[in-house]
Amino acid sequence: MMSNETYTPPRVWTWVRGNGGKFANINRPIAGPTHDQELPRGQHPLQLYSLATPNGVKVTIMLEELLALGIAEAEYDAWLIRINEGDQFGSGFVEINPNSKIPAMLDTSLSPPLRLFESGSILLYLAEKFGAFLPRDARGRAECLNWLFWQVGSAPLLGGGFGHFYAYAPEKFQYPIDRYTMETKRQLDVLNRQLAQQRYVAGEEYSIADMAIWPWYGGVATNEVYAAAEFLEAHTYTHVLRWAQEIGQRPAVQRGRKVNRSWGEPDEQVPQRHSAKDLD
Repeated sequence: MMSNETYTPPRVWTWVRGNGGKFANINRPIAGPTHDQELPRGQHPLQLYSLATPNGVKVTIMLEELLALGIAEAEYDAWLIRINEGDQFGSGFVEINPNSKIPAMLDTSLSPPLRLFESGSILLYLAEKFGAFLPRDARGRAECLNWLFWQVGSAPLLGGGFGHFYAYAPEKFQYPIDRYTMETKRQLDVLNRQLAQQRYVAGEEYSIADMAIWPWYGGVATNEVYAAAEFLEAHTYTHVLRWAQEIGQRPAVQRGRKVNRSWGEPDEQVPQRHSAKDLD
């Protein structure tokens, strides 16, 4: 049980297993696999191992957007990784991603297959591989990557900071909630000011920057992430809301957010995806 008393760190930290919080059963201070578990393989060139969290949804949206453009080579198999049950610590998954986080992907069109991990890296790889959703001119490309890496660098403060202490911590304490709420609102203001100037995050064209940012910040603004929209006064970020609602209406986004989803309404769940029929 946590205490309201001031905490004085010991000289050497000691791991206490099961120390509270929603994800206490899978959090640990060491890397590597906990068990032998091979990953399945499907028939398509791209093999995705993921879960429909904000990080996972980035990649399935990208893949569905590529397919919507008629790029058949972007066909993929999506396999469910149940992070609450520790699937990410299986030997097969760790071989692809030594950091044991979703999403992870194999491109089996190459020999040997090419491993990909970290959502931003996967988005950039797919954009370059298929020549889509990344501006080709130097200025546009740089601006898109600015915002892609902004999201990658900012999300730990939104998710691991605000999300943890506001939604998942076993007890609520004012200091960490205030600290991360202030930073979350600052980030929303950064995004709101950017979107006041243009239709999409990196300009007038939809890009991987939007795909990376929408599941997190769009989800917070529309109350789908952490159920914190009222607390954050999300309605005041009017340009973020306009953008979030527009992105959310894209058919490929609606399809992508269902993939590797195993909760919610039954018609919103497609735990595994092996063809377009699984979504139809």
